[in-house]
Amino acid sequence: MADALTTPLYHRLNELATQWEDDGFPCEYSTVAEIIQWARLPELGSFRLRAPQLRALVIYWYLRLVKSTPHVVELYRELLPRKADLVKALGVSSEAFERADYDIDALFDHVKNDDPFTSKFHLEALRESLALAYPSYVLALAMGAGKTALIGAISATEFAMSLDYPDGPFVQNALVFAPGKTIIESLRQLAQVPYQCILPPRLYKPFAASVKLTFTRDGEKDIPVIRGSSFNVVVTNTEKIRIQKQTIRSRNLSQMQLIEREKQEQEIANLRLQAIASLPHLAVFSDEAHHTYGQALASELKKVRKTVDYLHENSPNLICVVNTTGTPYYQRQLLRDVVVWYGLSEGIRDGILKEVAGSIQAFSFDDNVEAYVAHVVGDFFADYGNVTLPDGTPAKLAMYFPQTDDVRALRSAIESKLAELGLSPTIILEHHTRNDNKADFDRFKFKDSPHRIALLVDRGVEGWDVPALFACALARRLHSSNNFVLQAACRCLRQVPGNTAKARIYLSMDNRSILDRQLQETYGETIADLNSSESRSLRTTIRLEKLNIPPLVVKQVVRTVVRREADDRELRLAKPEDTGQAAIKKYTYTVAEQKATYEVLRQVGDSVEIMAEPDVLGLYSAASELASVYRLDYWVLYDELCRVYAGAKDIPKAHLAELAAQIENQMRNYEVREEVTEVALALVRKEGFDKSTGEDGAECYTAEISYPVDRARLLASWDAWKDKAKTFGFHYDPYNFDSSPEMSFFEQLLEHINVHPAEIEDIYFTGALTSSGKTDFYIEYRALDDTWHTYTPDFLIRRKDGRCYIVEVKREHDRTHAIDGEGGRKDLAIQKWVGLNPDKLKYELIFVKGDAVAHDETKDCREFVEEA
Repeated sequence: MADALTTPLYHRLNELATQWEDDGFPCEYSTVAEIIQWARLPELGSFRLRAPQLRALVIYWYLRLVKSTPHVVELYRELLPRKADLVKALGVSSEAFERADYDIDALFDHVKNDDPFTSKFHLEALRESLALAYPSYVLALAMGAGKTALIGAISATEFAMSLDYPDGPFVQNALVFAPGKTIIESLRQLAQVPYQCILPPRLYKPFAASVKLTFTRDGEKDIPVIRGSSFNVVVTNTEKIRIQKQTIRSRNLSQMQLIEREKQEQEIANLRLQAIASLPHLAVFSDEAHHTYGQALASELKKVRKTVDYLHENSPNLICVVNTTGTPYYQRQLLRDVVVWYGLSEGIRDGILKEVAGSIQAFSFDDNVEAYVAHVVGDFFADYGNVTLPDGTPAKLAMYFPQTDDVRALRSAIESKLAELGLSPTIILEHHTRNDNKADFDRFKFKDSPHRIALLVDRGVEGWDVPALFACALARRLHSSNNFVLQAACRCLRQVPGNTAKARIYLSMDNRSILDRQLQETYGETIADLNSSESRSLRTTIRLEKLNIPPLVVKQVVRTVVRREADDRELRLAKPEDTGQAAIKKYTYTVAEQKATYEVLRQVGDSVEIMAEPDVLGLYSAASELASVYRLDYWVLYDELCRVYAGAKDIPKAHLAELAAQIENQMRNYEVREEVTEVALALVRKEGFDKSTGEDGAECYTAEISYPVDRARLLASWDAWKDKAKTFGFHYDPYNFDSSPEMSFFEQLLEHINVHPAEIEDIYFTGALTSSGKTDFYIEYRALDDTWHTYTPDFLIRRKDGRCYIVEVKREHDRTHAIDGEGGRKDLAIQKWVGLNPDKLKYELIFVKGDAVAHDETKDCREFVEEA
């Protein structure tokens, strides 16, 4: 582990959470391992959480289950018990620590209460962490990394855990804050997240049946949720529920009308807030949290913080607050609550964002702005005029201006340059307060939009997702606060699968300095970092080319969980102990004038505690519910309940959980049976791919994949191989091989099959389709961790007589692992499968010393192809 003095908290947590995952997620609640393993390789659909989202999800659950949702300051203290390490990690200078007499508690007291001390030593970020009375974490992910989907994944997994462990410490309701209308529109993606790819089927079904997603709407006085209910996700603007009184401005209202209007708005906000406060086991998610957590510490933070504090004090149980942001710094101070950090440079290296290396251009043009904007337009169409996304959407340019007057003054220069290039001025979209073209602005991202250039004033930053945006230009010096330069300049970085063109940023020298400073303040990076960041992975789209491949009909071992034959054990239940009746308090008031306060309700007498009657359930209903859950004979269970409760008609609902536990312990009576049966295995499952209609009207099935940059040469398209392939192979296009030996084997067998094609139906590269949502051709095996996994061999050669040859290609240095380690388990499983089908299946494991498969090593495969 790295030195504690130099390692930020998020690095330490990443190391600890990774080790936790490597150990199999040991904790009291084993379902979390099932969820994360499914999310890493979902069985349905083409969606999967990206690497930074999965990293954040694992760290989040490590904090929740292993560290028991600690306050972030306590987390620092636990991980860094030495004072020197702790103050270093918290960003406290040795001089500041000396002023506190080298005492941690005294230091924290100074930071919380001594304004000059906090200001002098730049400890504002630490003060905010110390001020929190509840656990609060910052998940800092760069734009495009999928913060909205991450919020959906966390809330969905929390709900699933709560449904699986009803008495566990899990979230049952979620409030999602959004600071503005643009961002709340982007949060509507929460309703489109394919949660079946995050939760395994047994957890997804009850989750889908229980979750209720609510977006607050203008004009609604209340939030349409049932008070005290569970499994609600409420998405709202901060303005709609914060307790800060809103200021109403209108020239058409009198002063009395303004006061009354403000009072009405305050009452509506309070109603909404009370509805949320009634929801038990609440988690609060603050999206784009830099609006309220860091970049506006002095103003917006206080407004929203009051709201969250209110929920903490009035909600039945506020479990934690999760803040997502792309900007984890405040005035170059790392926010101390950051537990996950994924920066712009990482996003570029991982292929989530477009590359911008060597493509950030800054200009010094004094007052000749017309020449600058004309150059930008000319340069953009010279380099991007013919660039399109894989779906045909043409590359687009966004130009940001400080004022609407600047647009009016410079538009003629832009139109003149377009005319010089032979382009129509109708490709320009102008969008700002004086020229509000919202419909065209919303359409700008789509292929059918006629616009290629957007001229924007105070528009098109956070929440504006236009993958076809390849270039951004900042005209004149922008003085806007809250990282407008950063947000505007980086809008063009969102990547799409299959794109290889870089993005471009045009800046004045003044704006370059501002962007560099804001990058340092918010990402801890510089323009030099972005210029030097090149993608470590690429993304592309594969397409099914052969849709009607006959299934592979073979014998296979099918495992089923069945109940054993009934034994003579008799069900004997014991009456659970009563935990006491619920108590409520009664307060009595009278109406009376009071000198000390304007209140007219005055309490008279002491409060009275009243014991409430417990909720009960009829014996018939209780027996029916338990019998249906545990597949027991209803009358046997009913008679036993009558015996336990001595003929009473009702039982307390609180007893059901204990009775269920007793039944489970006594009647656990199942076994796993294996039987050999004949099954039809689909080599490709169309339903696991994204379906669309091509320009010719034909159905097509595609999926997005990513691959390391150093394996780009291993991407083989039919168009490049058609002379070798002819009609064989490429049931999907392109093939994405993992190694040179795999590609070499495929190339040699293609050549041999085309020399002896008479008996061969086809050759399939199957090793890259590993999700059972996309193929049935996989082997189940029990891994070294004693859990069941799936494995897909590399190649299948299929003859017209129905016989098949399965081939796995490995490098020689993997021989030990392939025979004695995890690979040995896979090999035994496939050998057993082949043994069930000796007349149909053959299998060979080929070890290759170099990058190319030796001719001799393909001898058995070639003989199989040539057999008469």
